Amino acid sequence: MEFKAEGSGKRLDVAILEASDGKYTRSYFSGLISSGNVTVNGKVVTKNGYKLSEGDEVAVDIPAPVDTDTKPEDIPLDIVYEDDDLLIINKPQGMVVHPACGHHEGTLVNALLAHCNGKLSDINGVIRPGIVHRIDKDTSGLMVAVKNNETHIKMAKMIADHDVKRQYRALVYGVISHDKGTVDAPIGRAGGDRRKMVVNENGKPSVTHFEVVDRYTEATDLKLLLETGRTHQIRSHMSYIGHPVVGDPLYAPRRKTYGLQGQCLHSQSIEFIHPNTGKLISFTSDLPDYYKEVLQKLVLL
Repeated sequence: MEFKAEGSGKRLDVAILEASDGKYTRSYFSGLISSGNVTVNGKVVTKNGYKLSEGDEVAVDIPAPVDTDTKPEDIPLDIVYEDDDLLIINKPQGMVVHPACGHHEGTLVNALLAHCNGKLSDINGVIRPGIVHRIDKDTSGLMVAVKNNETHIKMAKMIADHDVKRQYRALVYGVISHDKGTVDAPIGRAGGDRRKMVVNENGKPSVTHFEVVDRYTEATDLKLLLETGRTHQIRSHMSYIGHPVVGDPLYAPRRKTYGLQGQCLHSQSIEFIHPNTGKLISFTSDLPDYYKEVLQKLVLL
């Protein structure tokens, strides 16, 4: 949805609601704004109270109409934390987060619908209930799901404001000589392949910090801290600096895979202040077996 602001001083969320067809609520649009789905004059704005100026061009990325037949499935989940508002799941490699073309069953959403008896936030539509952020199919590890819209809006804003600390482990090709580094480079979709994200001056601001854990003769094991959370951010940034993630079928398709079925990338820890209770939520997961098995095949420097 796109429109131009009429007059100055109107709140962004109010202006979007007035420009819509009445199908959605103000809280729905507040969630989209907090999630980074709204731009003003081409720049992402995450503050609902942002004041528009006459002629501002507003674009709202509304999730496409979805398959309403997403069924609950009794799929075992590794749940590391749960309360009345949210839960933290340790997602296995190979599990798709939400239904999409070619993946209508066996997703994390199917499992969550069964586990939570359908009591999940619906701000992101029926195809992505409870999903406030996601990790790729072949990326394993910790992620948050939410059970109600109030918590969804708060968590989305916390993520947009960088108040959720997310640390990853990644095994990358080649030997990185410096112990620490930061990749500060905007990311956007590749023109020739819409599946890929590439560094692009017109992309969204993206910052990844990394620190070397171990060096091997053919690879480097890294800890990475996300300052932003763009699609494929780690995979794209590591490829950009010449050290793509080991096993990545999209960013390093012709490299040695060491028997991996996807990229060697794990969401290892997550930390934030609970949006409703004020309690510190902090969890770390062990490296999964697939990651350990690859490390055992390598020779330490």
